[in-house]
Amino acid sequence: MTDTSAPARRALVLLYSDDPKVREAMRLAIGAEPTADLSVRFIEASVHGEVFRLLDTEDIDLVVLDGEAAPAGGLGISRQIKDEVRPAPPVIVVIARAADRWLAAYSGADATLQHPLDPMTTGDTIATVLLERAAR
Repeated sequence: MTDTSAPARRALVLLYSDDPKVREAMRLAIGAEPTADLSVRFIEASVHGEVFRLLDTEDIDLVVLDGEAAPAGGLGISRQIKDEVRPAPPVIVVIARAADRWLAAYSGADATLQHPLDPMTTGDTIATVLLERAAR
């Protein structure tokens, strides 16, 4: 008999922000099980170079970037991931203003979330992006 209480899909999610409080807010909004059939494990980066080191050494399923991070912002890192990493994992950029969605689209982000993060919207967005990746 199989255990139907365990999530069907496990994902490794890379969180990037220079601010530990923002990374914590991301982690809390996503949660360990964003949906009933999805569980996530987190890995974190606080500087630009760390993002690419982790992309080289880990099997990252999803990258969540802080668009407001400094000195390297999530929008620029998103563009660099899409240009340089093959195959590129899906990228979600957390933005401060809804008006920045066009910049996120230009950066190649697969989706956006907006500060402050809403756990319901965040979990749904994470699951949708991961399911779209799995379908490819």
